[in-house]
Amino acid sequence: MAHHKSAKKRIRQNEVRRLRNKAALSEIKTLAKKVHSIEKKDEAEVVLRKAVSTIDRNVSKGRLHKNTAARKKSKLVRYVNSLKD
Repeated sequence: MAHHKSAKKRIRQNEVRRLRNKAALSEIKTLAKKVHSIEKKDEAEVVLRKAVSTIDRNVSKGRLHKNTAARKKSKLVRYVNSLKD
């Protein structure tokens, strides 16, 4: 257990950040599943826009590496493009 005041504060900060990061990454996974569950192209494009926006936001905050984000977005776009109108 930490003894210094600053170390105790750091533990509190780390926990808050961990929960925030976990929620953000969970949201990305949920949106990806939503995109993959939709069979109509126009509906999937709406959810895809939200998913891409969320992924980009998390990259800018440092929660996700830019190449990981690019891979996830590419996979989603490929799926949406494969759908029939």
